[in-house]
Amino acid sequence: MNLLIDIGNSNLRWTCHGQDCAWDMAVVRHSGGVPLDLLAQWEQLEPPERLVVSNVGGQEVADALERVTRALWRRAPEYLRTEAVFGGVRIAYEEPLRLGVDRWLALIAAHELCQQACLIVDAGTAATFDLLLADGRHLGGLILPGVEMMRKSLLMGTRIPRIEADPAGEPWATDTAPAVAAGSLQGLASLATRLFDRLAAEAGQSPRLILTGGDAERIQPALDRPAQLVQDLVLRGMRCVVDAGA
Repeated sequence: MNLLIDIGNSNLRWTCHGQDCAWDMAVVRHSGGVPLDLLAQWEQLEPPERLVVSNVGGQEVADALERVTRALWRRAPEYLRTEAVFGGVRIAYEEPLRLGVDRWLALIAAHELCQQACLIVDAGTAATFDLLLADGRHLGGLILPGVEMMRKSLLMGTRIPRIEADPAGEPWATDTAPAVAAGSLQGLASLATRLFDRLAAEAGQSPRLILTGGDAERIQPALDRPAQLVQDLVLRGMRCVVDAGA
């Protein structure tokens, strides 16, 4: 059994992978460490053969993870690194390591999943958009603040009242705080539409839109293009890498 661990800016996702293992993703907020409830779950596991990790959450959580895994299983985590070419995917960045490993793994998973042009939207603390052609060629991408970061940055510089909830129904609002809430969702959704249409023109066919990340379900209702929600996309990419013997 292998333990696959995806550490994002805010959340940690994990699952067991191997023969007779159920593919069952779990999600926790990590806050720069390993939460006690996660530690309690891991204490119930059989010692994994490998601990394979994607980490964009920083060194603090990486250090905490290593302390825990060495204490529990006397195993050190193995951190994946972005490669220029893998599994038919060729990334656009001239310096591969400047592309976040989570985005790289999402590209690998998306290519395996759909075998056609696709737009990958990862709506997390940051919102990333990556464009992939059917032949595995990565065209590049864009990064914006995520929903909460976008809202907080605006509230910090204005006297707009605190936002209590996401808007429902119409894509616009009739009060100031709801207008900020709607704007954060509609802005990301509108960019997804623009990139989807540009990718369709580039590929010569309608692409797939794959949506993942902690705020994916909040953004999905605002989209006006069909989207497939795949919350374990990065973990699927990790599975591809492990199964390939890396």
